[in-house]
This record gives sequence, structure tokens and C-alpha cells, in this order.
Amino acid sequence: MKHSYELRVYYQDTDAGGIVYHANYLAFAERARTEALRERGTPHAQMVAEHGVMFVVRRVNLHYQRPARLEDVIRVETVFHEVSGASVTLLQHFWRDSDSLAVLELGLGCIRVSDGRAARIPADWARKLRA
Repeated sequence: MKHSYELRVYYQDTDAGGIVYHANYLAFAERARTEALRERGTPHAQMVAEHGVMFVVRRVNLHYQRPARLEDVIRVETVFHEVSGASVTLLQHFWRDSDSLAVLELGLGCIRVSDGRAARIPADWARKLRA
């Protein structure tokens, strides 16, 4: 299942040339990922409250293809690619209309909030992420 999230590029997102600053793609991806989790019934706050675990970013591979610019409307498509015992790999594709702007491969790890150690993803949550 693919989740789609749209956003507009604001002045604060750009560098002096009006191009989206490279690190802001990570912030855009975070918003899209949060909404994708929420849509699947697995919001972060609920995961912490019910199970005492949370996801943290373990790995990021971001391939830039074309620049996004001030006032562009960007669509971020999120796909949960692989769900294992304590980790999730997802792909996020950034689009402006039909132009591919960037592709992000992201690894999330599940940790216990209490001590920051790795933890298994709760079974019901893993099932929702795989759906």
C-alpha cells in the first residue's frame, strides 16, 4: 500500500537560490512517514503509550534527482517495504507532478523508550505495517 502526502515548498525551506535545502527533504519525509503511520493505525504516541516502544531512524540513503523550488507542490509517496522483528525499511519517493525529485530509503529500528535498547515490534503493529 502506498501512502501519498502533499506539501508546498515555503521560503523557509529554501536556500538563497530558491532551491529546497537538502536537509529539508528529511523533514518532509518525516511528516509524510508520520501521516503514513497514522493512516495505518500505528501513530507514534500510541505506540509509546501502549507498548513502551518507538521507532528511531537507523539508516538513510537519499538520492537527489532534480531540485524542488519555492512554491512547488511536492507529493511524497511512502511504501513500507520490509518489516522484520525489530526494524522497518521503507521507501519514500518525492514527486513534482510527474518529475521524480528524490528517492529516500530509510531504515527504522524499534527501541524501548525506557532504556533505548532494541525491541521487537509489537505483533499487531507489525501486522498493520505489512498490510
